[in-house]
Amino acid sequence: MARFSFRIFGFLVCAVNCGVSSWSAERVVDLTAGDGVKLKATYFAAAKPGPGVLLLHQCNRQRKVWDGLAQQLAAAGINVLTLDYRGFGESDGDRFDKLPPQEEAQIQAEKWPGDIDTAFQYLVSQPGVTRDVIGVGGASCGVNNSIQTARRHTEVKSLVLLSGSTDLKGRQFLRESTKLPVFLAVADDDEYPTAIVAIEWLYSLAADPDKKFVHVATGGHGADMFKVHPDMRGDIVNWYVTTLIKTPGRAAGARETATVPKEVHVLDQIDQPGGAAKVAKNLEEARKQNPNAKLFPEDIVNFMGYEHLQAQDNKGAIEILKLNAEAYPNSPNVYDSLSDAYFADGQRDLARENAKKALELLPSDTTDPEDRRNGIKASAEEKLKQLGEAPNN
Repeated sequence: MARFSFRIFGFLVCAVNCGVSSWSAERVVDLTAGDGVKLKATYFAAAKPGPGVLLLHQCNRQRKVWDGLAQQLAAAGINVLTLDYRGFGESDGDRFDKLPPQEEAQIQAEKWPGDIDTAFQYLVSQPGVTRDVIGVGGASCGVNNSIQTARRHTEVKSLVLLSGSTDLKGRQFLRESTKLPVFLAVADDDEYPTAIVAIEWLYSLAADPDKKFVHVATGGHGADMFKVHPDMRGDIVNWYVTTLIKTPGRAAGARETATVPKEVHVLDQIDQPGGAAKVAKNLEEARKQNPNAKLFPEDIVNFMGYEHLQAQDNKGAIEILKLNAEAYPNSPNVYDSLSDAYFADGQRDLARENAKKALELLPSDTTDPEDRRNGIKASAEEKLKQLGEAPNN
């Protein structure tokens, strides 16, 4: 059973840049996760009873990136909790950026949901919080965390998603959630270009017509956009006031249709049963007009393939990763990934063939940074060793 306690520092913070003459009580909170790890959070109390919002930070920042927005929300009558994930900011746990990728993924899958639920339960237990009218907001990795939180808690009536993506289950949840309004935002100069396509994709598949998409030219990644666009905080405050106070679970005035690039629709097609085969045919036709046609981004489709592997859908993963290799025949990473899928499916000869192909392409790879090339090399060589063959054979 998760436990929580809090320490009140006993000070008041002015709600800046919100156009509201109000003060919000702010206190630092100590939470205890189910396995005993100490987590740090900050609670921003509104002056009167009202809904709550849980804000989940991006993985290159920590909870304090939300302070300005949280203060404005509290001034507008919304109680807010911000959380440092374990290994981030003031929370305990091994520093996340020092962990190997496999351990990072394990912690995200096995520990974060419980940690976030501990924070969620703290928020809804506070006096004055309307516990069945809750919003969740996240940036970058916080996007998936926010959507998964909404999947687990029907109390969530509104989402704010900045510069991020979600997994197979998260995408299906958005497709099925006809009464969950979503605010999305991204900047063209995001340091992670795939985040742009990812957030456009989430916008296109979100089923609730009450959705809003803010697309700016500059601002960077996630909550960093607030520095360049402080008015975006006001847009988010207005969104939560509408969807949590004025018309809970609705934002009819926000209905709009934003244009998304063609590759977004291609991604959605790949995401459907049999979609990879259909897109492969479209790619073949496109290549007749343009031999370098791609149709979709490599990294996102690679991620989709691994999602199917994690779901033990090896055949689906193979079809998606074969498509990626057809689109990006000079990428060593796509062949190493396809080798993983064949290996998982017990097709040892094809696993061996694609691992060797990855190693053959590495010397001419000028696209991937050195650390990624080293990771591909280590992955392919390890598979060959498990397949009983020396890498240089």
